[in-house]
Amino acid sequence: MSHTHQHQYKVDVTWTGNQGAGTRTYQSYGRDHEIRIAGKPALEGSADPMFRGDASRHNPEDMLVTALSTCHMLSYLHQAVLAGVVVTAYTDSAEGTMETDVHGGHFTEVVLHPVVTITADSDPVKAVDAHDGAHHGCFIASSVNFPVRVEPRIVVESV
Repeated sequence: MSHTHQHQYKVDVTWTGNQGAGTRTYQSYGRDHEIRIAGKPALEGSADPMFRGDASRHNPEDMLVTALSTCHMLSYLHQAVLAGVVVTAYTDSAEGTMETDVHGGHFTEVVLHPVVTITADSDPVKAVDAHDGAHHGCFIASSVNFPVRVEPRIVVESV
């Protein structure tokens, strides 16, 4: 008997970048699009400016790094509860590195830099260790084919 569960995620993407000539040339079309996810507010997307996109809109590369960062955070908060660590604040400044060449591109790594604030009665060692469980519990990190490194910093609240 299998204990696996299947989860479905529906995303609707609409290209809004036709500037009248369609994709007649690489320069003739915009990269703008709208992303709608199950009745949530629309996200305005584009390509990275390096690929003729609009820098004021979300791009897929940013969203991939965001997905890894937020997945780790949510997994970490769960692991903290299991470890008896009380988290009062969490921030992350995640960075992704992508390499491109004439054949395309790929991410080479993403580094998460979470800063986690815990209560004075929480164990800082357990707080650090919870990142390992969070990394392995993050569905997004276990789905990518490049390293996702976590370089945490734990801050203990003063009493």
